[in-house]
Amino acid sequence: MNFDNYIFDFDGTLADSKQCSIEATKEAFAQFGLTEPSDSEIIHYMGIPIEKSFMEMSDRFLSEEALDQLIQLFREQYQQFEARYLCSYSGIAETLDQLSRQNKQMFVVSSKKTNVLQRNLEHLGLSRFIKEAIGSDKVKHYKPDPDGLQYILQNHNLNPANSIYIGDAIFDIQMAKAAGIKSCAVTWGSHSSKDLISENPDYVLSEVDEIIRVL
Repeated sequence: MNFDNYIFDFDGTLADSKQCSIEATKEAFAQFGLTEPSDSEIIHYMGIPIEKSFMEMSDRFLSEEALDQLIQLFREQYQQFEARYLCSYSGIAETLDQLSRQNKQMFVVSSKKTNVLQRNLEHLGLSRFIKEAIGSDKVKHYKPDPDGLQYILQNHNLNPANSIYIGDAIFDIQMAKAAGIKSCAVTWGSHSSKDLISENPDYVLSEVDEIIRVL
């Protein structure tokens, strides 16, 4: 293992939340009287905060108040769907445990709100491995802006050369590059291998155990 610091995305990287997000988004849009976005459209925007993606997917202009109401509906629905759909990918817990045994530092930078992210990590039994998890409320600028990674690097005094960001979306690769650290794309999440490779990540992994074997 070449790195000391492993920074992970959450949705689509550590956790399979795809169906949870799809169902919650469609239900929120329907309740709000908006046209439900397609599965593929929802999947495309996974990885950036819903404050941005919902504006992109809405079939009409949303005022700040309307957007806040839509987001609240989504969060209520998401929490209901969590128990049924949210799960960690096979081998993730074992991989994080191995990294921990090697004294690697692990962090999470996500587009979720921090309290929801922490709740999800605890629900999946992964929080014990993570030194700090931060969400979109901890940064001024969302992915692919490097604010989230810079926060982790600065607050934990990490050497960028020994740090890597691992994610499943093109926005994750773009963020890592903007932060000046190595990027790793994983193909088991939301974005296709073709789209990920087009961003020229430093590593592309197709199996969870490659986090240990390759990085």
